[in-house]
Amino acid sequence: MKIDVKVPSVGESIKEAMLVEWYKKSGDVVKKDEPLFLIETDKVTLEVTSEVDGVLKTIAGEGDTVLIGDVVGTIDADGTAAVKTSPKEQPPVSAEPVPAKPTPAVPAPAAAAQPLPPAPEKQVPAPPSGLELSPAVRRLVSEKKVDVSRVTGTGPSGRITKGDVLSFLEMQAAGIPIPSEQPLKTAEQEITPGKKSEQIEETVRKPMSPIRRKIAERLLSAKNNTAMLTTFNEIDMGRVMEIRSGYKEAFKERHQVNLGFMSFFVKACVQALTEFPAINAFIEGSEMLYHRYYHVGVAVGSPRGLVVPVIRFADQLGFAEIEQSIVDFVKKIKDNRLELSDMEGGTFTITNGGVFGSLLSTPILNTPQSAILGMHKIEKRPIVINDEIVIRPMMYVALSYDHRIVDGSDAVTFLKRIKECIENPERLLMEV
Repeated sequence: MKIDVKVPSVGESIKEAMLVEWYKKSGDVVKKDEPLFLIETDKVTLEVTSEVDGVLKTIAGEGDTVLIGDVVGTIDADGTAAVKTSPKEQPPVSAEPVPAKPTPAVPAPAAAAQPLPPAPEKQVPAPPSGLELSPAVRRLVSEKKVDVSRVTGTGPSGRITKGDVLSFLEMQAAGIPIPSEQPLKTAEQEITPGKKSEQIEETVRKPMSPIRRKIAERLLSAKNNTAMLTTFNEIDMGRVMEIRSGYKEAFKERHQVNLGFMSFFVKACVQALTEFPAINAFIEGSEMLYHRYYHVGVAVGSPRGLVVPVIRFADQLGFAEIEQSIVDFVKKIKDNRLELSDMEGGTFTITNGGVFGSLLSTPILNTPQSAILGMHKIEKRPIVINDEIVIRPMMYVALSYDHRIVDGSDAVTFLKRIKECIENPERLLMEV
């Protein structure tokens, strides 16, 4: 019985996807729930698993654009038994083992007349432990004898793709130094000192992925179709850091999740949003749509682009539930299991450029939302408290907002409210 392998539906608005990579090749035996291939749309990256045990036959190729519902392969559910029962040909084995001869320290004169054995082929180093290669990548690595430990993976979870290997080979052929590798000197350079190597102006052209195209489209739309403005402030993170340090172990022991800064900011934003409903509203045509719920999106960077999973009804969640939601989203992103429903319905967004070392930036609106909060790195700076100069761990924060619906005074006061809640986190518990 043959089972069709189809491109699954990942949302009503998505009609096509790119087949990024096959994890199995035609003729391979696959098991139920084993990942078969990776697809990418303009919103999500998703691994598609096998529904049954059987033998795979691929139809579509890597890099093909496929429609939702298209058949990209088949699985012969009866083929597994045939593969198991058919004996595999084994190479002939000598009945008598040949004892290994010790290598003499000095070769005998007669040995000099014998032809030299062919030089052994260059061995391809095995991939590092835990590194999985798709059949196509494994075949290319074997043919070109590439040391995969020197190839940087750009696929999901750092997976090495076929494009990564081809880029590595191109850099080698062009003589471009590879990271963590010293450039090799040619014989001509060794013999002729002072001679400059040929300079190559290399360019690499790659198509934009569906996610990257969608990100570009949305960012350009936000710049062109909104009256975006940004206000800034700075927050003393000392009190939150003290609480986090003091209760870190007990919190993890009780809730099985780490206490981070994001849960404090989510709670602070929810409290401020209740006071300034316009910041939690959308513009739809000539009307303003106010939300009486708080779905907070948290921007998370992934190898294929920025995604914004949504923490739903954040006002009803505790610190541990917020932190667990973020952990679950990060795991889904790494495993290519993030669904379109995980990213829909947000009313406000928080992005943390501080994890990448950003000191200050202007976040762009996640339309149709009316505002986005940008967090940045914590840095010790001298500030004045009670007419004395002291060193405190400070963070710059930025609030970008749509001036068509949010007044400047509301935006500034909203950001000050977040500052008050973070600098005095007890207010978050007392809701004052």
